[in-house]
Amino acid sequence: MAREYSLLNTRNIGIMAHIDAGKTTTTERILFHTGKIHKIGETHEGASQMDWMAQEQERGITITSAATTAFWKNTRFNIIDTPGHVDFTVEVERSLRVLDGAVAVLDGQSGVEPQTETVWRQATNYRVPRIVFVNKMDKTGADFIYSVKTIGDRLGAKAAPIQLPIGAEENFTGIIDLVEMKAYEFDGKPEENYKEIEIPSNLLEQAKELRAHLVEVAVEYDEELLMKFLDGGEISISELKSAIRKGVINADFFPVLAGSAFKNKGVKLLLDAVVDYLPSPIDIPSIKGILPTGEEVERHASDTEPFSALAFKVMTDPFVGKLTFFRVYSGILTKGSYILNSTKQQKERVGRILQMHANNRTEIEEVYSGDIAAAVGLKNTTTGDTLCDEKHEIILESMVFPEPVIQLALEPKTKADQEKMSIALSKLAEEDPTFRTYTDDETGQTIIAGMGELHLDIIVDRMKREFNVATNVGAPQVSYRETIKLPGKAEGKYIKQSGGRGSYGHVVIEFEPNKDKGFEWVDKITGGRVSKEYINSARVGLENALRNGVIAGYPMIDVKATIVDGSMHEVDSNEMAYKIAASMALKEAARKMNPVVLEPIMNVEVTVPDEYYGDVMGNISSKRGMIEGSEQRGNAQTIKSKVPLTEMFGYATELRSFTQGRGNYTMIFSHYAEAPKAIADEIIKKSGK
Repeated sequence: MAREYSLLNTRNIGIMAHIDAGKTTTTERILFHTGKIHKIGETHEGASQMDWMAQEQERGITITSAATTAFWKNTRFNIIDTPGHVDFTVEVERSLRVLDGAVAVLDGQSGVEPQTETVWRQATNYRVPRIVFVNKMDKTGADFIYSVKTIGDRLGAKAAPIQLPIGAEENFTGIIDLVEMKAYEFDGKPEENYKEIEIPSNLLEQAKELRAHLVEVAVEYDEELLMKFLDGGEISISELKSAIRKGVINADFFPVLAGSAFKNKGVKLLLDAVVDYLPSPIDIPSIKGILPTGEEVERHASDTEPFSALAFKVMTDPFVGKLTFFRVYSGILTKGSYILNSTKQQKERVGRILQMHANNRTEIEEVYSGDIAAAVGLKNTTTGDTLCDEKHEIILESMVFPEPVIQLALEPKTKADQEKMSIALSKLAEEDPTFRTYTDDETGQTIIAGMGELHLDIIVDRMKREFNVATNVGAPQVSYRETIKLPGKAEGKYIKQSGGRGSYGHVVIEFEPNKDKGFEWVDKITGGRVSKEYINSARVGLENALRNGVIAGYPMIDVKATIVDGSMHEVDSNEMAYKIAASMALKEAARKMNPVVLEPIMNVEVTVPDEYYGDVMGNISSKRGMIEGSEQRGNAQTIKSKVPLTEMFGYATELRSFTQGRGNYTMIFSHYAEAPKAIADEIIKKSGK
């Protein structure tokens, strides 16, 4: 099967936004215009094509990023719809990792909102080129120029309009294309036909000014054009488009369009802008990877290079079982072939390859570089793993996911639910790297942990719907962590004689703080004093011991462990003995290393009418919060702060009561920080360790 669309005519794009900015509706219209759906489903009626999980349709929010393939003007789009709710930032993070470009959807009345800032930061980390679509221009209070201004003010991004809306609110009827200096009027029907009209005289001056500004900004990205511009030369339409495209691909410049997806205005022009300005897989830097020798190499987007791909999502499908979504960076993959999961060093067989449209699927024979597809049959692959040609091994840069910050106890309602519950939880944990589940050693309770209350609500809900498991749910608890502040070295020696056969394990491990880098294991044993097999057992034993901490029973993070010495017994050494020896070394070294309790700190943004500003400032300070600044937004104030999560339970009710329901807030995980001594002592006391 030959490639249908060239790499130049491929766009891997994401659609990202704040909750309720109209992102899913925009995606729906895109699918309608590209012929993927024949009837438009409105999000507020619970009928959206991309929101295919039952909870998404009920709640009207997008939870899992559904991938779909669509076509427009001889260009193939692979579109990933990402969630706009803060509890699902991991979904956004893993989508951005495999995309080449994105459309950021803003609400025409609010402009940039808190979650937009979070998603934008994530996209900036991955240097994802973006264009901006100011949606809901028909909404009361919609203000295009204000929305564009918020991109600079709140995101610090260089943006300029490439369109100007004609009218606003109920009088929004069309747009002026500032690149070609033409005006279009929409008919407002689902097919979104539009006709060219004269530029309205009351907008002509503003349009000329905005175009002059656009030219000034765009020529900076093309040296020849800049010289021509400075010499007073005329910049042609094709030259201007080319310069804008260069700025966008650099992830330095963000053109802004206007429309109303719900009222069928501006989406077709948005599709044209995706083709014109967002990059193809060959316009962006080649992916970097590490060879088994440790050498860093690049893999180019080409079908002739060896196969390499990144698994970015795992899902359980009721019909085909485990689905692994992957992005091909180089080479070709044919169904039925064997590949290597180089992250886990395991061989996998690709049973079938599916092209996805929300939750519908088409089976295909092979995929090419630049494609996004789903594989059936990968047993051991999880999110972030590299898949590659067995003969050309490579590990692509993986993804780092945040630690869960909130946890609760879960009990099956009946004995019959017990086994089903553990199967359901392991499948859900396989799908979502920020969801963890474990058994509390002391109470025997099953604990689930995630990124927020909504995250865990939806997990419990999915267990009931998809796996038919009924559970009793405990109150949410904060997920604390532990770490060390000083280095330490200790020996762990486990010797046990029982009958004829004994157990022997002996290791010497050096520990040191590893701030923000997680757990790191280094093997410095020389001369085969301990075999590789037992060194690996020691690592596993140490990781298990770290999960239970040393002072309060919480997982220990950011620790570097170097195994420097040890010994073996020719008869009695076994894997279990080295696991125990490593955990003994940790306990032995623990007290020297000044272990401390860490608590999750959240970025909290509260928006309230001016008259409540003082109350909120006082309230945040009383919660051990650090105020980072405030910003006037209309007749309201937005206060930015960092507050420990433990102080934030029940805050929604508290804020509602002292602002008469006129305040709102968002809360996103920031980092873990050492808990004050009084709080840490209380946590240790409660743990009973």
